[in-house]
Amino acid sequence: MSSDSIKQGREENRPEQIALAFRSVSKSFRTGKRKIMALDAINARVLAGVITGLIGPDGAGKTTLMRLAAGLLVPDEGRITVLGLDATRDSLAVQASIGYMPQRFGLYEDLSVQENLDLYADLQGVPKGQRPPRYRELMRMTGLAPFTSRLAGRLSGGMKQKLGLACTLVHPPSLLLLDEPTVGVDPVSRRELWNIVYRLVREEGTSVLLSTAYLDEAERCHEVIMLHEGRLLGQRPPKEFSETLEGHTYTVAAPGLNKRNVQKTLAAGDAVIDAVIQGERVRLVLDSDRPPRIQDLLPGADDAWLKPVPPRFEDSFIAMLRSKADESDHKAAGNAIVQDRRINRKERVIEVRDVARRFGDFYAVKDVSFDVRQGEVFGLLGANGAGKSTTFRMLCGLLPASEGKLLVAGLDLRRAAAAARARIGYMSQRFSLYGNLSVQQNLNFFSSVYGLSGKHRAERISRVLEQFDLTAQADATSGDLPLGFKQRLAMACALMHEPGILFLDEPTSGVDPLARREFWHRINELAEQGVTVLVTTHFMEEAEYCDRLAIMSAGKILALGAPADIKEQAVSAENPEPSMEDAFINLIQADEQSSERNG
Repeated sequence: MSSDSIKQGREENRPEQIALAFRSVSKSFRTGKRKIMALDAINARVLAGVITGLIGPDGAGKTTLMRLAAGLLVPDEGRITVLGLDATRDSLAVQASIGYMPQRFGLYEDLSVQENLDLYADLQGVPKGQRPPRYRELMRMTGLAPFTSRLAGRLSGGMKQKLGLACTLVHPPSLLLLDEPTVGVDPVSRRELWNIVYRLVREEGTSVLLSTAYLDEAERCHEVIMLHEGRLLGQRPPKEFSETLEGHTYTVAAPGLNKRNVQKTLAAGDAVIDAVIQGERVRLVLDSDRPPRIQDLLPGADDAWLKPVPPRFEDSFIAMLRSKADESDHKAAGNAIVQDRRINRKERVIEVRDVARRFGDFYAVKDVSFDVRQGEVFGLLGANGAGKSTTFRMLCGLLPASEGKLLVAGLDLRRAAAAARARIGYMSQRFSLYGNLSVQQNLNFFSSVYGLSGKHRAERISRVLEQFDLTAQADATSGDLPLGFKQRLAMACALMHEPGILFLDEPTSGVDPLARREFWHRINELAEQGVTVLVTTHFMEEAEYCDRLAIMSAGKILALGAPADIKEQAVSAENPEPSMEDAFINLIQADEQSSERNG
């Protein structure tokens, strides 16, 4: 079901009803001696029977707003009305009427799917006689019917999210609050989760407030509430945000030039608001609606051309945020993050040959082979449970291979895993630094672990604090940082010893688009300096930044090559210019259909 049909349904059922309203709501917190204003005089509403998106960068106040709406926090000022109830005075009644799925939903991983459903039905007071039909509907909706006896801990990430949503919906809510439900799940699972939400709105009349880090999802919503630093930037349909940039947006093609270099050159332009890789071209947002000259944007690129394209919601989001920031915040410094090194772009620094990893009789990875060269950005993609994380852990020396050959930096991981680990930097999927230590203390610790000492150690710490714009946060407790700053710190720690190979496991999961752009700027800088980068990601637009990709499913590689070559496999009469997400979904679905035919 499309968002347009949901809008049409709402328009046919006027007058508009308001499911959730914030009236001059403010909320602050204290961290040590600092007072943080999480929300400042917010006035916003969620209409009944539609999906309202909640958008904002890290630290904007999205989760605080959700928790206030759920009656889990009390506002300092203002009033919140939920389904006609006062969220402060009638918090227990509010919680009995809504469904709330936080970012980290509390599944019990040692219980089965069915046992989790039963537990949440008990907690929500669902009469036993009403449970069987509700369970059947939820299992049909989520596709989990074949897995009711499986332990929750053995589900893939996408299946866990669907189970979390099913547990939230055991008692049918009139209002559903979803705090970034699609973070960390693959495009197939993300599409399935959205289909579930659409069905709830259509078939059960549920009102939905959904926060997301994926800005294409904002375009599926009837309205969008946009927050920044606790303040409301606006609330209106996404198209109305986009229309403000009519005449400002283009795509640029420069045949024969490296697209990362083209993007970097364009992004440095004085009149440029945003420049991101989009397929084999670069999407450009300018601060003027006067048609630009390509010669001014890319001097010397004689074959380059540009054409106007319609603006999208993401363009307006980035433009609004950058209007709030200093110019220096997005014209990132070009200083070297690591020492310059001699670069041999043909040298194989990672070699994987017929590698398998077995857990008992189950092969998580089987017959995987590929190479990665010096200075290459190599992407490892796959659906949840495809085996990419297992492959990743083997390459980092954290998990031994059952079969095959793994060479990293010329070292055999079966014989010299510790020596290989000393030559790599590793940033895990979840923030894995010491949350109770300050930024400075984490850098001190990791520099010692990597063998740095004396003057060199002090200089290196000072340098990365400056490089990653962490100087002002040096004394801040790491666990209290916004996610974007946590990611900066994690990457800084991984680069303390200036490794030649960097492993990044879903480094931008849950990070807002502005922080993702900053992050990829740093990755591109590293690749230019000869660092080899192997990255896993669920953001398909990020896959376009990679030189080559491997797409995995069920422990094997389905496709290996440049992004353009992989997308070429998905070209059809109906879709002559497929996106990376189209190509990914086509490959996964074709493999699943082949597996079903072969039993």
